[in-house]
Amino acid sequence: MKRRILIIRPSSIGDIVMASLVPRALKEGLDSPEIHWLVEPGLSPLLEANPFVDELILWDKSKWIRLTKHLKLLSLLNEVREFRSHMHDKNYDLALDLQGLFRSRILAYLSGSRERIGFASKEPGGILMTRLISKGPDSTRMSSEYLYLMKEMNIEVKDPAPSLFIAKEIASRAKRLLQRKGVEGPFLTFAPFTTRPQKHWIIDRWHGLALKLYREFGLPSIILGGPEDKEMAERIMGNDHSVMTHLCGQATIMESAAVISMSEVLIGVDTGLTHMGTALKRPTVALFGATCPYLDTPLETTRVIYHRRPCSPCKRRPTCEDFPCMGDITENEIVKELKKIL
Repeated sequence: MKRRILIIRPSSIGDIVMASLVPRALKEGLDSPEIHWLVEPGLSPLLEANPFVDELILWDKSKWIRLTKHLKLLSLLNEVREFRSHMHDKNYDLALDLQGLFRSRILAYLSGSRERIGFASKEPGGILMTRLISKGPDSTRMSSEYLYLMKEMNIEVKDPAPSLFIAKEIASRAKRLLQRKGVEGPFLTFAPFTTRPQKHWIIDRWHGLALKLYREFGLPSIILGGPEDKEMAERIMGNDHSVMTHLCGQATIMESAAVISMSEVLIGVDTGLTHMGTALKRPTVALFGATCPYLDTPLETTRVIYHRRPCSPCKRRPTCEDFPCMGDITENEIVKELKKIL
């Protein structure tokens, strides 16, 4: 009987993409075990076409939080019991907590797995694990903590790059969406938006960059993002609809991924869509400032622009309001990097 392994990495887009090298490494290094991945329902499309993941375990975190918030503890207890029973029926041999949070350790424990390995952290619940492994020495290598985990488990990683797989029907939907937007030929994509303002590049520079790239390479730009980014995308575009268009709120996560896979190059800030560029083997220029950059990338076509300052990286606790670390990045610098990889 095949060994059955549960990967616990419920969110977010970027973290799931970064961790996507793990199931391939496990398949190749442990005689093709059966791999399950626990993920939040809204992010399951990221893994549905992955040939190295045999089954997705959907965990509705929002429901558990909602029941806790409204003190519906009996209902929450029933949810936990049902989840535990379902997990125990799977008879896992190993649970890998790739998050290192208290809640992910609880999920590993509830899985009933005989062996539970996860990242060491300041979070409580370490006693729930059978083995804790550090994230390794400080490293600027892309997906460094997952590569270190595999090394500590004596699993050789033949391909250190993250990977993302797109179903044919999703690719077809993305093509039709582009056609409706009047995009027929080559194009490039922008990923300007993320949840933290300190990770944003100067918004008004995206428009100037699009014009430069159109003059230099003849490529129009497509802005990607969620529904909440629509207003800002339209501000970036201005009246240059022949040079720029946006799909914010119009494309699903995987349709956006399919658009990236068809683009000539992707330029973005530290966000999940940008990390998809490397996973999809597309030329990518990533703009970093407030967060730790991965300067060592698995592909020559993934370039990182980062100007370190004494306060870098500030991560979630910025000490300024104008984020000069991002302001230091110029349009000409991005064009220069593009010329190296296009």
